[in-house]
Amino acid sequence: MKKAIIILTIVALIAPMALFAQGSKEASGPITIKFWTHEDVNRNPLELQYIAEFEAANPNVKVEYTTQASGKMADIVQTAFAANQGPTIFNLPISDEYAYIVNGRVAPVDAKAAGYADYQAIKSAYVDGTLDSVTVDGKIYGLPLELTNWAILLNKGIFRDAGLDPDKDYPKTWEDMVAVSEKIIQRDGDIITRRGFDFRYGYYLEWLVPMVEQLGGKLISDDGKTAIVGDDAWLKVLTFMQQWGPNGKNLGSSTYTAARKLFNKNNGDIAMALTGYYQTARIAEENPEFYASGDLMVIPFPQFKDAVKEVANCYYGHFYMVNAQASKAEQEAAWKLIGYLLSHGDEYLDKAALPQPTKKLFESPEYKAKPYTDVFSADMEKAHIMYYSENSAEMQKLLKSAVESVMLSGVSPEKALATLKASAQELIDEN
Repeated sequence: MKKAIIILTIVALIAPMALFAQGSKEASGPITIKFWTHEDVNRNPLELQYIAEFEAANPNVKVEYTTQASGKMADIVQTAFAANQGPTIFNLPISDEYAYIVNGRVAPVDAKAAGYADYQAIKSAYVDGTLDSVTVDGKIYGLPLELTNWAILLNKGIFRDAGLDPDKDYPKTWEDMVAVSEKIIQRDGDIITRRGFDFRYGYYLEWLVPMVEQLGGKLISDDGKTAIVGDDAWLKVLTFMQQWGPNGKNLGSSTYTAARKLFNKNNGDIAMALTGYYQTARIAEENPEFYASGDLMVIPFPQFKDAVKEVANCYYGHFYMVNAQASKAEQEAAWKLIGYLLSHGDEYLDKAALPQPTKKLFESPEYKAKPYTDVFSADMEKAHIMYYSENSAEMQKLLKSAVESVMLSGVSPEKALATLKASAQELIDEN
């Protein structure tokens, strides 16, 4: 990675402060809030309802609500900010959002507008540690729409069809995952027509890093100076992925439709998918017959048999943030809207299966009684927040290149590791 490319990327993201001054104008009269978020079949109608209520109570505010596919949001938001045309409100995973904080592109939370007395009141409302990733120099820069981790959704019917007892034979280890998938898989020649499980390709910081950590490796050393720590752990995981792919045991690949996109349909083509609690609400909405069948099961994130540490899939936060280039009046209205949206935590949980990490919600009997929350909560206890930094997006790309090179391009795990190690080290050195 050339330093010149990094510099150009940073310049495009930050933009000269002079442009900020030119673009930040005080609003007078009606206020328009551009609100960008990702698609969610259950959450979007809920937010449209709350926005309509907010507009009725605040007739001088007009909210333009726009949704995009989750996989495209990061690029769309970055392109808009580079042109100084960013939305007033947006949300992304913290790994994509953190750069906006450190580069001064988002405004700190207006506590009073959001419905709090001060920052201490905000911190007291949320589960300890929830706001750490959006707190810089004592200021809070985002409020969480959700705190999400992934576990594995399992289709009992497909297990039984393969002669397996889902309650006894579900995979507890990654070695089990291979063995179970070999029993479930069906192919037409080399083309897979039914997979046992497949990974969530493209999101390697979330699940690949915990697999490495189970074996004693790390993405970054504790002092932050060394990238890709523990060669043996990294080699074992890269070899595992090589054997998983089409040039190994041919159990799955990034070239197939994402497992989570097929799982809801219950068409017999995927038995397990790595996804969040929100998926259960989507199944209930899209395929109520499957949801009510009793064939849906949630199991913990597997561990390696020789794991030295029990680590579950990383969790991440989607935080609502406000564009620092918006006028003061627009910022105040935006935080007021965000506060109103997030005052409906019970409804977000009930209708969209999105747990907002407030102490009130997480400690409530209603949350603990929800189906499947016990598995997600237990895994959360064994997890940590995903890697976040101003270089998170680039680090994600480096992991993607390493994994997909061994799976699809015939690159040896040793060579892929050497390339990853050098590139990741250069990345953190430059930052």
